[in-house]
Amino acid sequence: MTHKSPVSRKNAAETVFEDLRGAILAGQLPVGTRLPSEAKLAERYGVSRPIIREAMRSLQTLGLTRSRSGSGSFVISDRQAPELAYGHYSARELIEARPFIEIPAAGWAALRRTPEQMARLMQLCDSMERQEDALKWVRLDSDFHFLIAEAAQNAVFARIVTDSRDALMRQSELVNLMADRRVTSNDEHRRIAEAISAGSEDEARAAMREHLDEVEQAMTWIIGQAPRGA
Repeated sequence: MTHKSPVSRKNAAETVFEDLRGAILAGQLPVGTRLPSEAKLAERYGVSRPIIREAMRSLQTLGLTRSRSGSGSFVISDRQAPELAYGHYSARELIEARPFIEIPAAGWAALRRTPEQMARLMQLCDSMERQEDALKWVRLDSDFHFLIAEAAQNAVFARIVTDSRDALMRQSELVNLMADRRVTSNDEHRRIAEAISAGSEDEARAAMREHLDEVEQAMTWIIGQAPRGA
């Protein structure tokens, strides 16, 4: 782990994450090491504590660190977990299940959404395109996908998306940090919303399928990514 000068807000979490991840994978921070506190890391990198928190959450998602209540965060592995998990669900489970839920939900939403739901969906697209804060963007992203499930007027879709919401947010946060997909996601979300607005079931399903395919490709890359220089 090297000393860093202050970094730009746009790439701050990615810079902190990559530096800590690289140090762990290279053995510079051995298994069992207690990482510095959020406050000390924020001072070292010249960034805010929320930026440090974002990077630390992604390290935990990769299975490299674990937070122990009252004790701090510790390095628990020097190798990325072979199967990423977000609480009760794994990355594989989300990748396999989402197309069977969210693609038909988008199609039904195109046929059943109310004017109020449509207005809210467009507002969410606008908000995501303006949002610079990564965690706030992830929450908006979650709201977007939940609203589509709700607009489908199918309680089963809405219940499943609600149940997996925390896992989906953690996956979204990791994808945006490691694969830098936020701007591309905004474009994909806009196409989904416009297809729903047009009342086209086929176009809404196709737009959601394209979005989920892109997420799957990003997650496949993250799961299979080797340490830099390997």
